[in-house]
Amino acid sequence: MDDLGIDFVDAAPWFAHEQDHPYVLIRVTPENLALLAARIGEPLRRCYITDAELNSAAQRHNLPRAEIVASRMPDAGSTMSGDFGEVLGYFYQATQALPIEAVGPKKWRLKQDRTKPAPKSDVVHFIMPNRPEPSDQDAILCSEVKAKATRGETTPIESAITDCKKDRTSRLASTLVWLRERAMTTDLGDVDIPMLNRFINAIDHLPMVKRYRAVAVICNALLDNELLAAPAATDPEFTLVVIAVPGLKATYTAAFEAAHASA
Repeated sequence: MDDLGIDFVDAAPWFAHEQDHPYVLIRVTPENLALLAARIGEPLRRCYITDAELNSAAQRHNLPRAEIVASRMPDAGSTMSGDFGEVLGYFYQATQALPIEAVGPKKWRLKQDRTKPAPKSDVVHFIMPNRPEPSDQDAILCSEVKAKATRGETTPIESAITDCKKDRTSRLASTLVWLRERAMTTDLGDVDIPMLNRFINAIDHLPMVKRYRAVAVICNALLDNELLAAPAATDPEFTLVVIAVPGLKATYTAAFEAAHASA
């Protein structure tokens, strides 16, 4: 469990793999969706603002907590859909690191504009079993996430694969430097500058592993057509993960309503 208040051991069954090759396919069942929906409100709100920051702002400015939360979260539309897909990708990636704890920055807290996606790589986690000391068990996990909740021309699988390559070639490296710069003046929670230094200056430390994922979060009603774009063979450089969610638009809409209500 990290500062979102999600127990990832309990959340792991939400993401049961239906298949692992040539890509990972996850169909979130109605039962697991109900569990997720019942628990996601407060953790989703914490993706954007911590309890401490919310309480401090409310006291300092004498404003309703709900107004402060609304100033940080996206409006209904494509950004909300994309953010929900990223949050789901964050949950999934954290469960896949178990039993080791993966530590990740909540990039949604670092937005300059709540109406736009967060910059840089979508989801990043760090694994350091002997933190603060580096070890040969250290790893960095990076996911590019695309979401599709309604019919349209978007191609989440192809787009996730294409942008995952950007992470592998340069974007992850620039993301780590950007996070370090933000950490100088902003609290990144469990992620601090010594941890970021370990992964930025990898040549000065023991070897580490980099694992990349292209994640497509797709409404279950659209899944069959979208799977036509899935590759027929695995790729050694990344793992494609397809997460099918029943009624994705209604699901993320209800999740954000619960997040607002949690204020």
